[in-house]
Amino acid sequence: MIVIGLALFAFIAGDAWKVLQPHQSHDVGEVNGETLSAQDYQNMVEEYTEVIKFSSGMSSLNDEQTNQVKDEVWRSYVNNKLIEKEAKKLGITVSKAEIQSIINEGVNPLLQQTPFRNPQTGAFDKDMLKKFLADYSKMDKTKMPSQYVEYYEGMHKLWSFVEKTLIQSRLAEKYQALVTKALFSNPVEAQDAFDARVNQSDVLLAAVPYSSIVDSTITVKESELKDLYNKKKEQFKQYVETRNIKYIDVQVTASAEDRAAIQQEVTDYTNQLATANGDYTTFIRSTGSEYPYVDLYYTKKAFPSDVVARMDSASIGQVYGPYYNAGDNTINSFKVLSKVAAADSVQFRQIQVYTEDAAKTKALADSIYTAIKGGADFTALAKKYGQTGESNWISSANYENAQVDGDNLKFISTINNLGVNELSNVALGQGNIILQVTDKKAVKDKYKVAVIKRAVEFSKETYNKAYNEFSQFIAANPTVDKVAANAEESGYKLLERNDLYSSEHGIGGIRGTKEALKWAFAAKPGEVSGLYECGESDRMLVVGLVSVIEEGYRPLAQVQDQLRAEIIRDKKAEKIMADMKDANATTIAQYTSMANAVSDSVKHVTFAAPAYVAALRSSEPLVGAYASVSDINKLSAPIKGNGGVFVLQVYAKDKLNETFDAQSEEATLENMHARLASRFMNDLYLKGDVKDKRYLFF
Repeated sequence: MIVIGLALFAFIAGDAWKVLQPHQSHDVGEVNGETLSAQDYQNMVEEYTEVIKFSSGMSSLNDEQTNQVKDEVWRSYVNNKLIEKEAKKLGITVSKAEIQSIINEGVNPLLQQTPFRNPQTGAFDKDMLKKFLADYSKMDKTKMPSQYVEYYEGMHKLWSFVEKTLIQSRLAEKYQALVTKALFSNPVEAQDAFDARVNQSDVLLAAVPYSSIVDSTITVKESELKDLYNKKKEQFKQYVETRNIKYIDVQVTASAEDRAAIQQEVTDYTNQLATANGDYTTFIRSTGSEYPYVDLYYTKKAFPSDVVARMDSASIGQVYGPYYNAGDNTINSFKVLSKVAAADSVQFRQIQVYTEDAAKTKALADSIYTAIKGGADFTALAKKYGQTGESNWISSANYENAQVDGDNLKFISTINNLGVNELSNVALGQGNIILQVTDKKAVKDKYKVAVIKRAVEFSKETYNKAYNEFSQFIAANPTVDKVAANAEESGYKLLERNDLYSSEHGIGGIRGTKEALKWAFAAKPGEVSGLYECGESDRMLVVGLVSVIEEGYRPLAQVQDQLRAEIIRDKKAEKIMADMKDANATTIAQYTSMANAVSDSVKHVTFAAPAYVAALRSSEPLVGAYASVSDINKLSAPIKGNGGVFVLQVYAKDKLNETFDAQSEEATLENMHARLASRFMNDLYLKGDVKDKRYLFF
């Protein structure tokens, strides 16, 4: 899917998105006290979807892509509203002259994703844009083919989107630049950063890993957990409510009887395929095959891989199969109808003919066709009717594995069957096309193959049996505790999901579970949902709500494992440091002789980057910090690290062969500050009291 630009700020800003009076039952969210209605949000999603479809050439988006669009629209709406408020307070605006300057420069990434690009260089061409806008303003939709009108409308919507997005992305850039400038570097900071990067130390190290002490030997009191929790409470702030659930996901599969029935069906169809002769398109459709027959010659790569692997074993006109393919769980057979060596790339040019009625269209097309056959200039005639007459290339890659039927099939068949310089007057549903093939190349082996490919699917009876059994289980276990206690015995696997967010699009990555998600955020702890039919109509789901983690602070019970691990580590460090003190060691060698001690050496340690100590299997920032200020051969006191307690001794110091450049160092620091400044959106988000209730509607 195409994602355009920095954000969709402008797309969701402006006069079109007016603030409505609060109607809680119809609002999908709120930012800075300003609500967004479900209808307005839906309009935004639909408009952005159309922009993506036009830009990418896709006819529709799948569920995953649609969910991405919904999330992108929401994020952009929120970001826009947050920045809009701050910019207004600061008096930051974007003028028409600024946008025109961006268009004239033509280097903005947004502009590179428009159709207005130079064919030779691929660069944005402002003159092409101007011409399009002028042509669009004069366009008489009543005198143009519907597909032309649709294309021009789509292109105009795309440009409107890009133009608005340029405005708001520019506003965001100006606001962020202002924040970034508030974080300036100076020569002292630049010198420190340079020294931290180029001054290197080689160190010897002795350590006792925390892992040398068994966790169970350390006692952690409840009061210690509470004290540490209170000390670190701000780290456990919960900005939105989440839910902990348990669920059972049942996937229905075909029974042995189902498979045998499908095997028999494919066998019967295979026998018919052996004697079939003529309309293979209709016959293959009647078999329920997942791979339709198209009456075109295709290269091998167009056919299913399991068919390709067996094609060389099949003679022309003979049937191969049935056989089972585990890769896609299908039973298959096929018949190679014919094989040819044909050009894979065809160059052609065309003149599209369309008038107000079919008779006039045919008469005009016949006239143009006759004129060209009589020696008239193709390009001159094309330009006479508002077209270029330029040649284009088409290859099998353009249409293999795509839906090809009706006019498309007729068009492609004509191109493939014409010889070089031959002409054809093709009558299509919307009008006529005068086609001429101008070149052919890249001869390849091509095939016509009729394929029967049937998935091994469960029957209605098999599904009903699974449904009834699962329904009975749910009815007999109406609480989470009962579901947990009896799931395994009943043949079901109980799954868990903690911190489920309402902004997600379902449960367990299973398609069609939005209603189950909605239930989870309306239920009370201990409750169990009804049965949800989901997936590709092949799965069933039941959900039990375990607990609610409300907005505010995560309770101690939710984070005590993390706190316990930290306390255990600290107590281990205290014990190890006490043992080191009792050892009265004065050298690395003496420390290394302690029980459970390990030794290591680390070279090229700098203050700027944490050192990885292989003996401890951990990254240790304090190694670089101490080494940067230590004298050579001076032994450190015991230091509490991430993987254990260690002592170290610097045995050599060096400096990278670099010259200090204050300007370069300050520029690097400014870039770092800019990255830090980009996090301001998180702060604005928290201040904006953002509420996301989309799950109630979408």
